[in-house]
Amino acid sequence: MRRIAITIVALIAGIASAAAQEWGVVRISVCNMRKTADFDAEMVSQALLGTPVHVSEISGSNSWPKIISPEGYTGWVHYEGIQLMTREEYSAWNAAPKVVVTTLFGVVRDRPTKKGATISDVVGGDRLKLLSCLGRWFKVAFPDGREGFISTLHAKELESWRASLGKSPDDIINTAKSMLGFPYLWAGMSPKGTDCSGFVRTVLAMHDIVIPRDAYQMADAAERIDIAPDFSNIEKGDLLFFGGKRVSHVAIYMGDKRFIHSLGLVKIGSLDPGAPDYDAYNTGRLLFAGRVLPYIDVREGLNTTATNPFYNE
Repeated sequence: MRRIAITIVALIAGIASAAAQEWGVVRISVCNMRKTADFDAEMVSQALLGTPVHVSEISGSNSWPKIISPEGYTGWVHYEGIQLMTREEYSAWNAAPKVVVTTLFGVVRDRPTKKGATISDVVGGDRLKLLSCLGRWFKVAFPDGREGFISTLHAKELESWRASLGKSPDDIINTAKSMLGFPYLWAGMSPKGTDCSGFVRTVLAMHDIVIPRDAYQMADAAERIDIAPDFSNIEKGDLLFFGGKRVSHVAIYMGDKRFIHSLGLVKIGSLDPGAPDYDAYNTGRLLFAGRVLPYIDVREGLNTTATNPFYNE
């Protein structure tokens, strides 16, 4: 009877603990989100280090939490990819000072020197808790409590980063061009690899902009523009949507009938039949354009991490 009582108490404690941990923060540089709770399952999206998420369900073995990302996407992640938290821990993480990784790739080391051992890789858009600044190094903490150092050449304090951010169409396009030649990865959403909408989402995230995850969702959130025959009514930074009966592809318009997108790899194409980089395939399936930049923090689903509720709870 005593063993049964102990087992019941332990079970109740486990259920209470799981119920309390309805929040979490991504603890690795890029966390894969899957369709079901299995490594063999299809990857549906990714979330970056430091991203606050909601936990809607945990598999029976507690090894696969199901999370909701700040853009409202859901997927299963292995427990190694996320630090489960109580509401209080989650709020404390959100309130803590942060650094943002501003280069496409970087490393956190165990000492403030290039000779330090690697603790983790990082990618553009990752966030870490700021503990102190030591000259050319930030001392930082991961959501799981690990501590290390990242060069000030690879990261900025969150508020100074926000203040220095350019959000003009040219700024967005320059960031997109910095990823030229990067590989296509289905459901990818980081410099390590992106799909078409993941590329757009990654580029905008590096300017602190949060938009929906998939191309059709972006189309729903954007201000729709039916494209004029001479393309005169679309502007740099607008999104171009492609497909058949439904939206299945998205690109960033660069002006002069050119666009940048991820298909096979990140590349530039043209809608002009006379251009050397004319993309006949995508020109043939062009549907319409969508304007998002003027509507950030104005339209539902278009915001920044300064206003997105996940980062402010």
